[in-house]
Order: sequence, then C-alpha cells, then structure tokens
Amino acid sequence: MIYIILLTASAVTTLLALVSFWLPQISPDTEKLSPYECGFDPLGSARLPFSMRFFLVAILFLLFDLEIALLLPTPWAIQLDSPMLTIFWSFLILTLLTLGLIYEWLQGGLEWAE
Repeated sequence: MIYIILLTASAVTTLLALVSFWLPQISPDTEKLSPYECGFDPLGSARLPFSMRFFLVAILFLLFDLEIALLLPTPWAIQLDSPMLTIFWSFLILTLLTLGLIYEWLQGGLEWAE
C-alpha cells in the first residue's frame, strides 16, 4: 500500500513539474529583462526617499501572519481537558489584535496617502 502511495505521489509530482515547464508562455519584454523588476528606476539616484507604504504593508503582513500562527493550534487544543480556557485565550488574542487595529485606524496610522 505504501508503495502505491509513493508511486502515485511521484507520478503526480512529475506530471505537475512537466506541465509547469511546458505550460507558461515565455515572452520577455524590457521590464522582465531589467535587473530591477520591482518598479524602481535602476539608473536614477540611489538617495530617493523611500515610501512608508512598503513598511506599512510589511508590518500588517507580519501582524496577520502572527495572528494565524497563534491561532493555528486552536482546533487541536479544544480537544484538551479544558476547552473553555483555549477559547478564552483565542478570544483574548483576537480582542487584543482588534483593539490594536482600531487604535491604529483612529490615530491615522493606516492612511495610504502621503
């Protein structure tokens, strides 16, 4: 049985690798051939001010990634002896994150305009 599962997994993996190799249409243009594909001008000055929006997006991503990491074991933890304690801590984490989001929103920290 294990050999059948390994053979099936190997076949599916090989098939997906071959399809992903042949399927995309390769059409290089000047933007894709540029070493800086991120939208910055590589020939301009290196001392241009950096937009704070990039930092805001990174912080929000880390915040919600942390939330998922903290709440991921919740379904398994409900099987423990005290499921109400697990629900309490999950609710407390979500409440603190929601209060932080409301505070930042009211302080204007989520404004996208510079």
